[in-house]
Amino acid sequence: MTIPPVSLTRPPAEVGGLPLPQGERERIVAAARGWIGTPYRHQAALKGVGCDCLGLLVGVWREFGGEANGRRDAVLPGRTILLPPYTPDWAEAMARETFAEGLRAHLEEIEVSAAREGDLVLFRWRAHLPAKHAAILTAPGRMVHAQEGAAVA
Repeated sequence: MTIPPVSLTRPPAEVGGLPLPQGERERIVAAARGWIGTPYRHQAALKGVGCDCLGLLVGVWREFGGEANGRRDAVLPGRTILLPPYTPDWAEAMARETFAEGLRAHLEEIEVSAAREGDLVLFRWRAHLPAKHAAILTAPGRMVHAQEGAAVA
């Protein structure tokens, strides 16, 4: 099944057009691939133990120096992103683009044609539903993601 991305974002170091240091994209891809095989666990973010798609993003971010307060809070310079508990149907129940809004508050949105390895991609499962799945691009046409019912692939 082909799911067209609804949003692509650059990592925080590239907000405002600042290029990532040499080799940083490769490090992001290697970190994401390091999560392959981690079991799917709703609301988790521990490599080798369990994660969901948001937990994968948070876990990789932590590997690059991101701090955490509690189980799922992420701390960026000058602000804390609170990640409250959520049900598997949170996006449908809220009928809002909560995930996209959260990513846009901290990352730069880019065009699909500009996407490169190390960028994040956000998907919606159906055209009429809010976006609620994310992945990290690892190569043209390739990504690492966590999906319910399967290990990170």
